[in-house]
Amino acid sequence: MYVYADNAATTAMSETAVNAMLPYLRSDFGNPSSLYTVGQKAKEALCKARENIAKNLGCEAREIYFTSGGSEADNQAIRSAAEFGARKGKKHIISTKFEHHAVLHTLRKLKKEGFEITLLDVHENGIVTAEEVAAAIRPDTCLVTVMYANNEIGTVQPIREIGKVCRENKITFHTDAVQAVGHIPVNVRDDNIDMLSLSAHKFHGPKGVGVLFVRKGVYISNLIEGGAQERGKRAGTENVPGIVSMAAALDEACNNMDKTSAKLSSMRDRLINELLKIPHSVLNGDISHRLPGTVNICFEAIEGESLLLLLDAKGISASSGSACTSGSLDPSHVLLAIGRPHEIAHGSLRLSLSDENTDEQIDYIIQEVPKVVEYLRGMSPVWRDLQEGKRNYVIQ
Repeated sequence: MYVYADNAATTAMSETAVNAMLPYLRSDFGNPSSLYTVGQKAKEALCKARENIAKNLGCEAREIYFTSGGSEADNQAIRSAAEFGARKGKKHIISTKFEHHAVLHTLRKLKKEGFEITLLDVHENGIVTAEEVAAAIRPDTCLVTVMYANNEIGTVQPIREIGKVCRENKITFHTDAVQAVGHIPVNVRDDNIDMLSLSAHKFHGPKGVGVLFVRKGVYISNLIEGGAQERGKRAGTENVPGIVSMAAALDEACNNMDKTSAKLSSMRDRLINELLKIPHSVLNGDISHRLPGTVNICFEAIEGESLLLLLDAKGISASSGSACTSGSLDPSHVLLAIGRPHEIAHGSLRLSLSDENTDEQIDYIIQEVPKVVEYLRGMSPVWRDLQEGKRNYVIQ
């Protein structure tokens, strides 16, 4: 049996998304900036896609800017707020220690440019509170950026409350919602969000296309110069097939969200309950405030890389953290941020599900993971020392 359980890394395109893009690859392939008919057909499709995405986010179409994905959107949002803040003498930014590297690396670069960055600690349950954000705000704070849902452990943050704090203090609030949009309800107005990033390939759309929402009246600067596309804020001919496909995928995801969420939550909880029966294992992140399809568990005396390779040999595709850092030998910064020791963080397994997964596949995962863990522990000198009492267990 083959089981794809790494949907937080990327999803397969849905049939709806594939079919939506096909006409704009062949017959209606025109440049939407052109005046002739085939170009205007592409422009019409672009406008309709913008309206559909805005509808699903609860905003206006003119507040939607198309990008190449979540990382570009994060960069543009953060650098825009930083630039605007610097003009007013405000160069302090608040974020958290377990953000995606698209955020953390941008903040690191801004620090070299003279900005002061406050990275909030994250509780063991993977949550940052609005009160903690409020306590970190200073007169010179120009931006708060907190992810909507964590890409590794799946915890969902109190975004509406954090946004309210920012709105009351007249501070721009950005959220990386790449893992949230299409999976849980997101409404930028209700959630008090000024800027939001999303990426199509996380909800069965194509790779290489995303969105930056910017609330009307919020400053946005350019990352890419060279043309008047996206109302002059993002140069380059728009990826019409990808954008149309993204809008169709988001529509489908939002229309089926309640049904999909119920299915995934049931499978997720079954995975958690059964895998935690493995001795000396621990769930990472809050048990309830999490995405419907994300499970992240650490197993003591296990190396995550070996676990993944053996699971792959059994036909199970999973991960030990973010796909963006899968080549790194360092432990997950997310797990370190919630207080897991290095040796425990190295032994993590992330299983992220989609509506294409089945109960039979969940049964297979539950059957095979304990076997692999037992096999690896059987070869581990650390596990032998733990059993012989020469070391103390970290996970009880």
